[in-house]
Amino acid sequence: MNRIIAALLFGILVGILDVIPMVLQGLTWDANLSAFFLWIVVGFFIATTKIKLAPVLKGILIALLVLLPSAFIIAWKNPLNLIPVLIMTLILGGLLGWLIEKFCKEK
Repeated sequence: MNRIIAALLFGILVGILDVIPMVLQGLTWDANLSAFFLWIVVGFFIATTKIKLAPVLKGILIALLVLLPSAFIIAWKNPLNLIPVLIMTLILGGLLGWLIEKFCKEK
């Protein structure tokens, strides 16, 4: 399977993992969709970026960079709201980086 397609599929999987607790908390659909599509974009960037880092660190770095613009909106009224988002971004970004490296070897 194409590396980019596989990375997008892993992004969808990680996006679902991220959105499940958000849906259970009753967050709005704009927040849920934003989080879901963030992971698809992160998967694409991980698969196509040639930065020389360990896969987990690469995933975390790219996930944090993609999150950065939304982080201002999330934390604007209550900065503490950003803490669980950052924790999930660190965990899922590392996981996505590892998954893509492990199962999407470049040819």
